Amino acid sequence: MTRVFAFVAALLLAAPVFAHEVTVGDLTIIHPHIPQPARSAKAAGGFMSIVNDGAEADRLIAIETAFATKTSLHESMVDANGLGSMNSVAGIDIPAGATVSLEHGGYHVMFMGLVGPLVEGEMQKATLVFEKAGRVEIEFQIDPPTGQGAGQMDHSTMDHGASGG
Repeated sequence: MTRVFAFVAALLLAAPVFAHEVTVGDLTIIHPHIPQPARSAKAAGGFMSIVNDGAEADRLIAIETAFATKTSLHESMVDANGLGSMNSVAGIDIPAGATVSLEHGGYHVMFMGLVGPLVEGEMQKATLVFEKAGRVEIEFQIDPPTGQGAGQMDHSTMDHGASGG
């Protein structure tokens, strides 16, 4: 019995590191997360995977939250010369029967004007807005900070200024 109790206790203590998901209709949002930025950061990037098990495509068109004064959808790209750029996009297509990953080096969410520090282990509420599925309430998990390896961009010090992108 002691071993069973120890196993259950270990699972409960490890629960925050497990991925979480939300399913609404044909869409499943898997592990929305933000790598913890520096305490002084004014911006952060958000990531997740969106699975569309339906027969019709949908489109992510906005995100709303109270922990940042502005949010937008972005795409990071590297051109033929190896020059990286990040641009605001009007939406992200979620094709029928497909999974779209918002990840470093590709599509992602930008949270600008953070109203306070984001602390590892916290959950921050947000609403994803889809053209067909409508408003979907989720929580972003604040994950451990990530290193700046290949294809990763440090959002914590970026000034997205008046251009919005």
